[in-house]
Amino acid sequence: MNPWKAICRVEDIPVLGSRRVARDQGLDVAVFRNDKDEVFALLDRCPHKGGPLSQGIVFGTSVACPLHNWTIGLCTGQAAAPDEGCTPKFTVKVEDGQVFLDANELATQAIDLSRPIAGPARRTTCA
Repeated sequence: MNPWKAICRVEDIPVLGSRRVARDQGLDVAVFRNDKDEVFALLDRCPHKGGPLSQGIVFGTSVACPLHNWTIGLCTGQAAAPDEGCTPKFTVKVEDGQVFLDANELATQAIDLSRPIAGPARRTTCA
């Protein structure tokens, strides 16, 4: 089996943006591109409340979660202090402008994680 899966071309990822890669199991993977055309991949899930990192703002080698503005390092998946937490990262290879992800990681890594599900709103009555 080929250990690398072709995802897209670098120019298919918006500068300071991302693309989502659907998987057969588990949450999507977000593939990011910064203003230096560096490419990174993280699970599309903030470690705080599960926000979709693919919808965040990319700056330098970080992404800001769109829900609560947590800063997540694109190289490590680690939340910046004072916040704590980490989201799984995926190995990326860029060859001749083509972006590849490790096929084994896509099939096995973090497939058991899910987004938090909000419970029903508590109903109160006014007196």
